[in-house]
Amino acid sequence: MSTTSAPPSVPSAPSADALRARKGHSKLVCITAYDVAFARLCDRAGVDLILVGDSLGMVVQGHANTLPVTMDDMVYHTRAVRRGTTRAHLCADLPFMSYQSSQDDAVANAGRLIKDGGAESVKLEGGVEMAETVRRLVSIGIPVMGHVGMTPQSVHRFGGFKVQGRQTDAAQHILEGARAIAEAGAYSMVLEGVPSSLAEEITRSVQVPTIGIGAGAACDGQILVLNDLLGLDPDWKPKFARRFATLGIEAIGALAQYASEVRDGRFPSLEESFK
Repeated sequence: MSTTSAPPSVPSAPSADALRARKGHSKLVCITAYDVAFARLCDRAGVDLILVGDSLGMVVQGHANTLPVTMDDMVYHTRAVRRGTTRAHLCADLPFMSYQSSQDDAVANAGRLIKDGGAESVKLEGGVEMAETVRRLVSIGIPVMGHVGMTPQSVHRFGGFKVQGRQTDAAQHILEGARAIAEAGAYSMVLEGVPSSLAEEITRSVQVPTIGIGAGAACDGQILVLNDLLGLDPDWKPKFARRFATLGIEAIGALAQYASEVRDGRFPSLEESFK
């Protein structure tokens, strides 16, 4: 009989339905990631959901907004994150103009993220106007996360990245949109950049989890951009993003030490060299 112990079992990722069932029971912990190394760290930390966000256009590519991101970009990064994810649910953004022009485009591009990228669900932005697209995707077996409030793909309409829903009519429009995509079958939705009172009202009004970013504590879960949470950019700190570390400053210090030790001959040492 073998004395070798069996390898520890790895928990399977929660399904979209399992995440939906968490509403009212436990908060969802969500984070963005764009590559395999950070995906592994997020996965080991026990987050519930990793989102490959089109925010990669700003965070990784250096654009001023998310609009230049392509489907090829999203598939590439989703594949990378897939390789580092075993425990968390993996969701990927549909980028700008990959789903707005027609439901057929939405189906084809969502299918790419699932089939080629390895995502388990997709996220799209919009409320009432996107409800039928959500319904179509869900009807063919593609789980959908919605996104209302400050939707970054509408940055030009908003005149910048600004809090939405402060006026009564705007708040009502966002609330109606949230209800519409929930009724269409979305398993969850992101509430971004809205007053906390509006986020609380939406959370009470829909039967699916709300995931806040700049939307207060009443949501059913929270999501942050990984780089903001880790403080990778010392010069960037939006109001809603708490830094749980300051790795950017630590990285600059480590790189400066490396440069110093290379220049004065302290690196590599004899122990770090081959005979």
